[in-house]
Amino acid sequence: MQVLVLNSGSSSLKFQLFSMPKETILCSGLIERIGFEDAKFKFKTQSDTIEVVTPILNHNEALALLSKQLLDTKTSIITSTEDISIVGHRVVHGGKHFGNTTEITSDVKDKIKALSSLAPLHNPANLEGIIVAETTFPNAKQVAVFDTAFHQSIPEYAYKYAIPKKYSEEDNIRLYGFHGTSHKYVSQQAISYLGKTHSKIITIHLGNGCSMTAIKDGKSIDHSLGFSPVNGLIMGTRSGDIDQSIIFHLAKKHGYELEDINTMLQKKSGMLGLTGYSDLREILGEAEKGNKDCILALEMSAYRIKKYIGSYTAAMNGLDAIVFTAGIGENSPFIRAQVCEDLEYLGIVIDTKKNNVRPKDLTDVSATDSKVKVLIIPTNEELEIAKQSVALFKN
Repeated sequence: MQVLVLNSGSSSLKFQLFSMPKETILCSGLIERIGFEDAKFKFKTQSDTIEVVTPILNHNEALALLSKQLLDTKTSIITSTEDISIVGHRVVHGGKHFGNTTEITSDVKDKIKALSSLAPLHNPANLEGIIVAETTFPNAKQVAVFDTAFHQSIPEYAYKYAIPKKYSEEDNIRLYGFHGTSHKYVSQQAISYLGKTHSKIITIHLGNGCSMTAIKDGKSIDHSLGFSPVNGLIMGTRSGDIDQSIIFHLAKKHGYELEDINTMLQKKSGMLGLTGYSDLREILGEAEKGNKDCILALEMSAYRIKKYIGSYTAAMNGLDAIVFTAGIGENSPFIRAQVCEDLEYLGIVIDTKKNNVRPKDLTDVSATDSKVKVLIIPTNEELEIAKQSVALFKN
């Protein structure tokens, strides 16, 4: 069975095609800068890598280009679009409606659209990818895997906000949690590595979007993102935790509309707001040159992560492992070292030499005297989506 996994962003499209249940990757790639004349298309098989810069004006054109490449006789991936049995879609916000992987229907699409206000950077793009894929791969079953689903196990005392009860009940305002497929995938890998029946793990997903999850015995019990994916850790362009009175201050003093403030917190804050850069590589480079804003931003980011490590360790009454994952978590020895610095009191000690790595597989970078395992586990959200999509039709 061939399963195509799509992760559709506002101007990008990640994809992987799997042969299941063997979990063999037939091809993978990324389409960036959708909507521009210089869009980038990268397509990789086990033997070839194709990179093209070409105008791709919308997601329709992006999936048409992907379909054409899949059918190309030179790469011989598929002979017909009918070869693809399932298309699995990452959808960020499932709200109260979706606690499990779901086959996509008109009603499901309507609900995803209705939840767009809670994830404005993600749900509209996810929905567009679904609509286009239904036309491009008309015979495939379309499946939605929700970022929020893994966090449905968070207990009520942790997911509720201290606001009047009617709003929690009528407007379904609560902590939902995100990056669920990533946190689930790496936590399962960590549990297998630890070989323990009972485990207490903190997974740290650091990319342009960032989040942390407290995972006890394989279940999410708390998470740093909440009602929408903007709070918690300091992110590339998102603010993370702020005092909510700042919103009212900005509206009153500067006359900003609420939408203007929302845009600022979502797209103009975080590392970008602090430094003028959203790319960690640029921030690290500037910090090495002595840029005080970049140095401070890195210190703030590490400090915020440490606070969550401390609070989640307390919530679980102990800790067996912390896991770094996603683009920054997997590839930045500097960030990992900065986060783990001065956490010996929690039993967390990183080995500096082991940490100087960008691994392709699970890597233990704990010092020999560390009571807590410090792990780097490359995430594979696409594989997790493929597995969940196939499992939906097993019965």
